[in-house]
Amino acid sequence: MARKRTAEEMYDVVIAGGGYVGLSLAVALKQGDADIKCAVVDPKPMDQLHKDPRASAIAAAASRMLVQLGLWENLLSEAQPINEMIVTDSKLRDAVRPVFLTFDGGASDGEPFAHMVPNGVMMPALYKAAKSLGVHFEAPAVADTFRTSPDHVELTLENGSVLKTRLLVAADGVRSKLRDLAGIRTVDWDYGQSGIVTTVKHERPHNGRAEEHFLPSGPFAILPLPGNRSSLVWTERTSDADRLVKSDDFTFDLELERRFGHHLGKLESEGSRRAYPLGLKLARDFVKPRFALVGDAAHGIHPIAGQGLNLGFKDVAAFAEVLVEARRLGQDIGAMDVLERYQRWRRFDTFQMGVVTDVLNRLFSNDNDILRAARDFGLGLVDRMPGLKTHFIKEAAGFAGPVPKLLSGEPI
Repeated sequence: MARKRTAEEMYDVVIAGGGYVGLSLAVALKQGDADIKCAVVDPKPMDQLHKDPRASAIAAAASRMLVQLGLWENLLSEAQPINEMIVTDSKLRDAVRPVFLTFDGGASDGEPFAHMVPNGVMMPALYKAAKSLGVHFEAPAVADTFRTSPDHVELTLENGSVLKTRLLVAADGVRSKLRDLAGIRTVDWDYGQSGIVTTVKHERPHNGRAEEHFLPSGPFAILPLPGNRSSLVWTERTSDADRLVKSDDFTFDLELERRFGHHLGKLESEGSRRAYPLGLKLARDFVKPRFALVGDAAHGIHPIAGQGLNLGFKDVAAFAEVLVEARRLGQDIGAMDVLERYQRWRRFDTFQMGVVTDVLNRLFSNDNDILRAARDFGLGLVDRMPGLKTHFIKEAAGFAGPVPKLLSGEPI
């Protein structure tokens, strides 16, 4: 349980949000500068992190960061490398789904461009690392309001505790309360789609192959997990997604089989299924005096390119590098000139990815025959251009643009 604290104790950084972004930022800061005083506030109990049933695609650059943070070796035994990816485009009723684009190989020799890692393994590992480095936790506790002074921020929790910090970081998700309290406006719209997330068992091995089937209602992604199991990100119109999630197992499995196909043999749903509304939300500013956004609080994008989590890790690597280097120079880490370095580094990249995913979703989530013919021609053209495919693999692996030291496998 969180205990009440007075405003006399000063932290260097308080992070609101104990998800993968908040926890990895805390670990990166403490490893870069052991003397930094850091606290994490989160509404959920940290001892429940192992119960998260989802899995995440960790790009090669992000795995290099996790190596530097001392975590990857413990995660690797539970991780499934993605060795190949295929892309199809068809209607749901089509008997055959022709493959228009194939990605194989890796980011470098012997390094897959991504791994699938269970959240129930990754999150506890991040929390354990943060605790061992001396990060203070207020959890379960809810960040309620904050007040900014010239030299610090006072964050008030719903339980009445007050945390005093030189810098407040909002890592509290796409519906960030702190972002709204800071007066940061967003560019956002709803796609009218929801992503169904669940896990399935199948009779035959996937051999590390990921599949993305573009169907009229949205992409249907099959992502390999250890063993004969796969994680699904299944996009449907929101009304249909809600109906499917609430349906009985027989109906759900029947609809699942229509989209999944029979190439991996008999299917069996495993665990829970949930639907998450999909939209685009991009913060107009990433920083205010003594305040910054990271992860989904700064940018919520469509999962069509599988880059949401990896954009968050790139925020972490860039922000940790900026803050640690500022402290080494004796600078105030909450000052706007320091925070602007982070904003210049990350804002354009995330806006660019937001636009790309938005265009892809609009181009592929429809049943227009003319658009289908045009996009299939484009996919086939890319498949015949090795240089362009290499560029896309580099993008997917997280090595495009200015890469922070942690994502290059270097210490800060």
